[in-house]
Amino acid sequence: MKKLVTLPLVLSAICLWMPMTNSAQAAANGEELFKQRCSVCHPNGGNIINPRETLHKGEREVNTVEEIIGKMRNPGPGMSKFDSNALPDSDAKAIAEYILKTF
Repeated sequence: MKKLVTLPLVLSAICLWMPMTNSAQAAANGEELFKQRCSVCHPNGGNIINPRETLHKGEREVNTVEEIIGKMRNPGPGMSKFDSNALPDSDAKAIAEYILKTF
């Protein structure tokens, strides 16, 4: 009987200590990375350099994760370039997914 009670308690404790799921962790990570790397020039999805080119749906010229990463890697005038040495692919993807979900 003692084993039957102990096992659920141990399993419950393990579940409480488990990290977030990959999707929840990626979303939190994307938001944090965006705040660290992008929000200075793109507060609330805007654009302090060129206010006509925001990150908001319907106003942005890129609309997929791949296109956003491409823009980060080769942005053109006015935006800092984030190559894979400055921003690993996994971080760039998390930021792109956050942008698409949020703005």
